[in-house]
Amino acid sequence: MTYAVRRSAAETSDATPRFGYIISKAVGNAVTRNLVRRRMKAISDELIRDGAEGSDIVFRALPRAADATFAELRRELHRAHEKVRAQA
Repeated sequence: MTYAVRRSAAETSDATPRFGYIISKAVGNAVTRNLVRRRMKAISDELIRDGAEGSDIVFRALPRAADATFAELRRELHRAHEKVRAQA
């Protein structure tokens, strides 16, 4: 899983975070891709509470995300979020 921040709060007056999801066919069939997307959206709600305001965040699911549990995805996305926050 990887993600990138596209915009900071200083660049716009809108502090509402926006999330995008890139889940290629390499992840699996449509059912699997949608499961991964729904899990990532649920984790995005947690990130809003953890201080992602004012950011455009794009998540990219790698093929191994299809076999990951919800807890593993959560841990990976939170780790990536902290890494990006440290760079800001």
